Amino acid sequence: MKSLDEYRKQKMKDPGFRHEYKKLEPDMSISRAIIDARLSQNMTQKELAEKTGLAQSEISRLERGLRNPSVALLQRLADGMGMDLHITFTTKNS
Repeated sequence: MKSLDEYRKQKMKDPGFRHEYKKLEPDMSISRAIIDARLSQNMTQKELAEKTGLAQSEISRLERGLRNPSVALLQRLADGMGMDLHITFTTKNS
């Protein structure tokens, strides 16, 4: 059985798949960053929701990439986790 990483590497050989994947990558990175930050603080979605005043279902939608958060919402999440928010731009690896 292939791992998810092996499957993704195989699919990335397809130019069409690679193009669509790269279009979604920024959104996936934000979702992953929210999840990683929350887990680093040993918080559940419910605990983060309580600290930010958001509904747990809203935290879930953000983490699943079903909602694009504003910078203000990202700051609210960071504050709720006792973290600083840093947004960076990096050179493309074309």
